[in-house]
This record gives sequence, C-alpha cells and structure tokens, in this order.
Amino acid sequence: MKFSEEEVQNWKCEACGEDLVMREVVFSYMRGTFHVDLPACPKCDQVLITEELAMGKMAEVEKILEDK
Repeated sequence: MKFSEEEVQNWKCEACGEDLVMREVVFSYMRGTFHVDLPACPKCDQVLITEELAMGKMAEVEKILEDK
C-alpha cells in the first residue's frame, strides 16, 4: 500500500500531536527483515499501520513466511 504525501499530511500522532511524516520503518519477523516506507511520528516514532495494510499485505507475507 502506498501513501500519498497529501494523505500523510492529514494525520497526526495521537500520543504527542505531531504531524506524521513518511520514513523508512524496519520490521523483523521470523528471521526476516523488511524495510517499508510508512507514516510515522518524528517525535515518538509511533508508526501508522492501517487495517488494510495489517489485514492485507502484512498478513500475506506472514503466511508465506510461516509456510516455509
């Protein structure tokens, strides 16, 4: 899932109120490391993972890794 700059500008961090910015986020799962650009808070590092992303692409990758 790609986020447009316009979409990201509309989101604020719930924890500290900062505007979210796109940045590279590193995920680790079952010895795999994945680099993904996602909206994140520049102050507290909270990352926005939408339901669509969690239930779609992330669930798909999780299933592939677990089936190996």
